[in-house]
Amino acid sequence: MSNLAKAVQQLQKERDQARRRVEQLDEALKALGSLGGLRGRAGRVGRARTLGKKRRTMSEAARKRIAAAQSARWAKWKAAQRAK
Repeated sequence: MSNLAKAVQQLQKERDQARRRVEQLDEALKALGSLGGLRGRAGRVGRARTLGKKRRTMSEAARKRIAAAQSARWAKWKAAQRAK
């Protein structure tokens, strides 16, 4: 076996070990996150997970105001780009 083939084989072996280690860490984080005592990034497994709290919803009017404000920001930016 050539040196290149040995190097490739070694890298594949290390990749598989790293993948297994990441899976172990994910399981550990999931277990710790289910305890509910953690806050911040370390305690979250998924973005939508709220640890028992109800997600807040936005009214249709609020979404329309936000959309209008964003449209105005884009229009202002586009006008500035055309003026250059």
